[in-house]
Amino acid sequence: MTRSPNTERQIPFSVLDLASIIEGGSPAQSFRNTLDLARHAERWGYNRFWLAEHHNMPGIASSATSVLIGHVAGGTSTIRVGSGGVMLPNHAPLAIAEQFGTLESLYPGRIDLGLGRAPGSDQAASRVLRRGLGMGGEDFPELLSELRAYFHPDAFDFGNIVRAFPGEGLDVPIWLLGSSGFSAQLAGQLGLPFSFASHFAPDYLMPALDIYRSSFRPSAALAEPYAMIGVNIVAADSKLEAKRLATSQQQAFLNMIRGKFAQLPPPVDTMDGIWSPYEEAALSKQFGFAIVGDATQVQQRLGAIITETGADEIIVASQIYDHQARLRSFELIAEVRSRLFS
Repeated sequence: MTRSPNTERQIPFSVLDLASIIEGGSPAQSFRNTLDLARHAERWGYNRFWLAEHHNMPGIASSATSVLIGHVAGGTSTIRVGSGGVMLPNHAPLAIAEQFGTLESLYPGRIDLGLGRAPGSDQAASRVLRRGLGMGGEDFPELLSELRAYFHPDAFDFGNIVRAFPGEGLDVPIWLLGSSGFSAQLAGQLGLPFSFASHFAPDYLMPALDIYRSSFRPSAALAEPYAMIGVNIVAADSKLEAKRLATSQQQAFLNMIRGKFAQLPPPVDTMDGIWSPYEEAALSKQFGFAIVGDATQVQQRLGAIITETGADEIIVASQIYDHQARLRSFELIAEVRSRLFS
């Protein structure tokens, strides 16, 4: 059920940041770069700046996601800031309601709560995080109902006898995130906005969007389906430079499939000799939805993606080693957006 985009309105672009720690860098440096990117993104007209929960990964510093959201929201003024996402089965719903109730109280009208049911970590970290909690995320719908009831106890009769202060009565937009049909269907049935992780699960994008839209039921939160899709984009002033910059995220994923978790490596001129033919094929499949190129290439591919998917919003992920090159990439993407909808 492919849907044509409404070209009479501008589709917002947003940022998904992992607070990457580069080789030789530190979390402190990563946090400075994250805030600097958020400030630039705000000036360039991006709609949201989301941070993702990951654990036990030496190259990602966004593990304390709500703390980092507060840091970014406090250093910006208009851009929406949120989680892309908080992995709800890792936490007691009451704690998340209190954390995001606090954030919404501090930065009213600017906080998003994106929720996932994956661990955001390996099995060892999951066991430590979920001590005494469910291990597989099967109870995600129940956890979600409990969380929503803390914000609006009158609307969701979940039987909570404990109340969230701050949190109760606040309108914090809740998004469901996913890379399969489970969250797509749940988001549709509950009438919630949905964000699909097509930046790392491209093969399931169209089926998930079809499930979401066909199962959507209007709710107090949303009258019509609203789908945001993640896209890996590395943009530069030349095709060759963009291709070189993209080797950092290629090496990072290669390390992961080899079972090695490391900091984000610097780019290389060629991946030849670094990956095997099998690994090259695996990465080509993984990054089949990614866009790497100059502004013209990015514009052509993004326009095609928006037409094909009918996405209501694009959220851009980009792991680039050099901070200035990363800023330039997001600046070029913002310019592309202006041309797409001019």
